[in-house]
Amino acid sequence: MSHDVLNPTPEYLAFWRERHVCTLTTPRPDGSPHVVPVGVTYDPEAGLARVISNKHSKKVRNVLAAQAVDPGSARVAVCQAEGRRWATLEGRAVVRTDEEAVADAVARYAERYGRMPSPNPDRVVIEIALDRAMGRA
Repeated sequence: MSHDVLNPTPEYLAFWRERHVCTLTTPRPDGSPHVVPVGVTYDPEAGLARVISNKHSKKVRNVLAAQAVDPGSARVAVCQAEGRRWATLEGRAVVRTDEEAVADAVARYAERYGRMPSPNPDRVVIEIALDRAMGRA
């Protein structure tokens, strides 16, 4: 079932506010999918999803490699599921390193997951400009 990225149903948005481990799928340089568990926050007002990560992680390197070949080409998906409920958000990813973006993403993560992540001087944010939402919440 499709959803409006900027105006999700209350049930869909509530599902994205619950505490769930999610997955992030990024394209490897050879085009194959790289899927890893992550924490994700969804901001429908801005049309963004955010994933905090270490700048040395494979997922970050995959996004940067795709951007180096063709800016805006890092198409990714985040997904979560619980029982029969599931939700997927898709879009184009960029890596943000500025302190303000990282601090905002950390605060959003802490709000959704109920804990502040450990300090990490190598933390970055994978920011996903969303263009598709699907799911059954």
